[in-house]
Amino acid sequence: MLLQRVHAGDQEALNTVIPLVYNELKKLAAAHLRREGNARPLETTALVHEAFLRLVNREHPSYESRAHFYGIASRLMRQVLVDLARARSREKRSAMQEVPITEVSDLGPQPDESLLLIDDALTRLARTDPLQGQLIEMRFFGGMTAEESAAVLSMSVHVVRHELRLAQAWLHREMAR
Repeated sequence: MLLQRVHAGDQEALNTVIPLVYNELKKLAAAHLRREGNARPLETTALVHEAFLRLVNREHPSYESRAHFYGIASRLMRQVLVDLARARSREKRSAMQEVPITEVSDLGPQPDESLLLIDDALTRLARTDPLQGQLIEMRFFGGMTAEESAAVLSMSVHVVRHELRLAQAWLHREMAR
């Protein structure tokens, strides 16, 4: 596959891959950034570039299909955004140490905090049920349909839909706490 050649340092393969995947990666990045609302940490192009760098620098790139590749790309975009949210959260905490607590108003959950809460919930879900965690990532972060997820995982579409419903209910309960 072209991506394995890119990983091996083949510049010609890189020049071939970029135009093939760029527009789809921009669509994925735009979807991730829409969830961020007005507090966007990056522009779409920067998120695509960061995710692409992580894709080609993976230690053992192995992509079973086009859908699998985009699912991994989406997961990497999520990781980029979570890493940025954590860094900004650390910066805010260190800045808060210098401000008396009486001067800080309650702003409610900020976009970074929401992203971190979702990430924490997905991490807990993946620990208790790895399949459901993977399906949520494929669906909501990778934009994959139940049919595409079923094909990648070699499962029945009905089983995928059932597991997704269970995972969504679990996440809804977790986020309501």
